[in-house]
Amino acid sequence: MKTAYINTPVGLLELKGDAEGLASVLFKDVENVVISEKIPTELRDAASQLWEYFEGKRKEFNLKLSPEGTDFQKKVWEQLQQIPFGKTMNYQQMANKLGDPKVIRAAASANGKNPISIIIPCHRVIGSDGSLTGYAGGLHRKKWLLEFESPAPQQTLF
Repeated sequence: MKTAYINTPVGLLELKGDAEGLASVLFKDVENVVISEKIPTELRDAASQLWEYFEGKRKEFNLKLSPEGTDFQKKVWEQLQQIPFGKTMNYQQMANKLGDPKVIRAAASANGKNPISIIIPCHRVIGSDGSLTGYAGGLHRKKWLLEFESPAPQQTLF
């Protein structure tokens, strides 16, 4: 498993993967991590596509993913990838799309265990009342990502 650290507008990201695909993209809030000067071959596409995303040049990712999880978690993560850039879904809608309105808590739990932040867009899932609910990367990052993806950015009045 190869590892790389890249700096982004939402902080440091740790990328892990191998020839089988990208296994994780996690936020790192540590001070002694060194940004990778040379990205391992196995992670170059992921790093490049993430930089394009943050430059506003990419709205969809085209990467081989290999997250580890249960079959149900993987089903939830596949559903997350169906949420378009600039759109959101609430947990109830997600449970309904999974075929069982009663799996709302299990779906929320699987969403929170997503190991591939941003690329598997768990930040696009919000509370039924439109509130920003938990996010492993912190609510400040979730807010930033949703505003960044918003089709109608807020304008200043002055």
